[in-house]
Amino acid sequence: MDLARVLRPVAPPRLLDGVYTEDQYERLFGIVKQRGPWPTITAHHFTSVEELIATSSGIVPQDHGLTLDDIATAHFRGLFAEGMTCLYDEIRDCFYNQAFLDQVKGYWGAAYARPTMMLFNLCGPHRSGLNPHLDATTFRGIRYENSPVWLQNIMAKSGLFTDYLVKMAQVITWWYRGPRGTFTYWPDGPLEPPAHLDTPLWNRGVVVQNEVMFHRGDPVGDPQDRVIDGLKHRSMIEYRADGDDWAITTDGEVVRTYRAEQMRLLVHWSSEVFMDFDELKKSLDHTDDLTHERVIGALLADMRARGVAVAEPSDPLHDNDFIRALLTTYSIRPQTDWLTDAA
Repeated sequence: MDLARVLRPVAPPRLLDGVYTEDQYERLFGIVKQRGPWPTITAHHFTSVEELIATSSGIVPQDHGLTLDDIATAHFRGLFAEGMTCLYDEIRDCFYNQAFLDQVKGYWGAAYARPTMMLFNLCGPHRSGLNPHLDATTFRGIRYENSPVWLQNIMAKSGLFTDYLVKMAQVITWWYRGPRGTFTYWPDGPLEPPAHLDTPLWNRGVVVQNEVMFHRGDPVGDPQDRVIDGLKHRSMIEYRADGDDWAITTDGEVVRTYRAEQMRLLVHWSSEVFMDFDELKKSLDHTDDLTHERVIGALLADMRARGVAVAEPSDPLHDNDFIRALLTTYSIRPQTDWLTDAA
């Protein structure tokens, strides 16, 4: 119950329609087409199965024998902006977006906001899995730029670092007219029933706080179209203009192609928000930041106080035994669902 109380957003997601203009969409999707190939989402963030599971829910047995190739999914990612910097001049108006800043300030009732990151997820028909997850949770001093995502999310689940949480909100938008591909989320916490955003999702979005709300992108397309032989953790996807289609490759070999109308695009815009000037200044002057040493020390102390036998990790950001201990201690997952494995 303690973990469940931590993992709910400041407010339910707000639904948006007509999020981007047609011109903005064409420029965003143009970058996706022209600047690939793009890696899998998991390749962006994880070097082990334990790290991946630590961002979502569940416990991995110690002798599981799995590799990231065994659980690879055909969901791909690229960045439009990071570190509060737009990476492509042609979409500056999309990233430095006053309408979005007004949306997230209104969502929180905050005085200030600044955009931090903008990315996209891209896929065709595939079974993305039915495991809900959290986005990278940001704390003062512990951020996406300097920390692994799994650590950020364990920190969120633990509830030990709430006083250092950076308030954030996202505008997430989809373009997809095909079957399935819904968005499921748990706005009242993981122990309460979920809600879902149904298809079609064409230029439709939400204002959310996804780093403390369990959510997932549901399986996309018809089940018979989801089979992908030869998919690996290192696989890539790219647009092929000559056939107006998309190809997944593994080590340069095409293992699957999709027609243009089968593709599902998600654009994720993220912003930090600050309730007042004092909160903004605390973030800017770094007078109250966490360090990795403080975080690891606090987690070890809390686990040992709970009676968890855990060794001092020699390399805590990459020690799988330490990560397993954290997963066991701070494990929580949604208890109810509306979608089945057969969906």
